[in-house]
Amino acid sequence: MAKYRFFLLLSVLLMLIAAATYAAKDEATVEGEWSLEDLDAVDTSGKGLDGTPVGDPEIVDGVVGSALLFDGIDDGVHLPNDVGINTIAAPDFYSDRTIACYFNCTDVDIADHKQTIYEEGGATRGFNLYVFDGEVYIGAWNRAEYNWDGAWPSVSVESGVWYHVALVLRDAKDEVEADKFEMWLNGELVASEDGGALYGHGAAIAIGKVNGDTVFHDEVISGTDVHYFGGSVDEFIVYNSAFDESDFAEYAEPVVSVEPQDKFTTTWAAIKAQRTVQ
Repeated sequence: MAKYRFFLLLSVLLMLIAAATYAAKDEATVEGEWSLEDLDAVDTSGKGLDGTPVGDPEIVDGVVGSALLFDGIDDGVHLPNDVGINTIAAPDFYSDRTIACYFNCTDVDIADHKQTIYEEGGATRGFNLYVFDGEVYIGAWNRAEYNWDGAWPSVSVESGVWYHVALVLRDAKDEVEADKFEMWLNGELVASEDGGALYGHGAAIAIGKVNGDTVFHDEVISGTDVHYFGGSVDEFIVYNSAFDESDFAEYAEPVVSVEPQDKFTTTWAAIKAQRTVQ
């Protein structure tokens, strides 16, 4: 009987560990939140990773309050490197990540360059989100350590429409495994790809442009200040936990709901206040 109880307890513990491994949003893992309400590009997460606008982005109406409008020519926001986002030292790596924002692309059909919503890393390791030829893409790759060539799922989008897009790395290890890299759009899981963990990568980070080398679905980019995004970006976040459907529901509400904008803004403010208290 004692042996049976031991194995029962061990099974319960393993189940709890597994549940923790697949944990959803954890506020303790927030690494950056940029509401993009104004040109200061302040990080409201408390990590102090304030952005630096470049070019001449404009303040416009967003999904939640204001947003930044990028002209697609020379506008963007540079973000600082940080151990929580990109400069972790081996043998440690990032096993869970959520990168998400609202975006509204002025012209999604541009096909002579990628419109970069966000990028971090370089030719060897990194993440990105971008619009190209009528589709929004998310990307991730780790072409060293265990040789993950990368994945770039995409979905069709329309010009002049607000969307909430998210990249999720879920319980990844330093090997390529099935269903570790996910794409979410407006609160729905639209793709699940093979993937693995991301090791540290010290290249530059930016919203609205490529601020260093990156890898798209069809080419490797070596350059800085290229592939600018034309349109608006709002409420950009980076977490080192993997969001689930219930987490994305609150973000999806304003782009799938017919409720008045003011009502949602009030609700969102209450949610933010509650997070601050926790």
